[in-house]
Amino acid sequence: MHDTFAELYAPLLKDVFTIKARKELDQGADGMACASGYAERGKPEFVLAYLLLIDEPEEVKREMLAHAYEQRAILSEEKAEEFDRQFHRPFPLIKLEAQKDRMAARQVRQGKRVRTGATKFPPVS
Repeated sequence: MHDTFAELYAPLLKDVFTIKARKELDQGADGMACASGYAERGKPEFVLAYLLLIDEPEEVKREMLAHAYEQRAILSEEKAEEFDRQFHRPFPLIKLEAQKDRMAARQVRQGKRVRTGATKFPPVS
């Protein structure tokens, strides 16, 4: 039997995101609309908070969360390119985080746990 959306992804979430989402839902906000808005802005933590509090099919929730990770990857890569032009040097750690977000999106779509690991910094010479 497969783990549920909540079992797989709730451990990734800090309480502060849930508190904000619950407050907005208590004030009458549409949870799916809020999740969608945050997904477009590349904010998977906020998306996850709303998705855990609303009743939607698991597939819909997985797709929305995966989309949020992909959007964050796109926005991160754009920011890295902007910094590259502005400061005339590459920003490989931002690009590495974007790769991790793309991997997280794939894992979510496959119904797998998201592997969260600290960024490994190269040794200092």
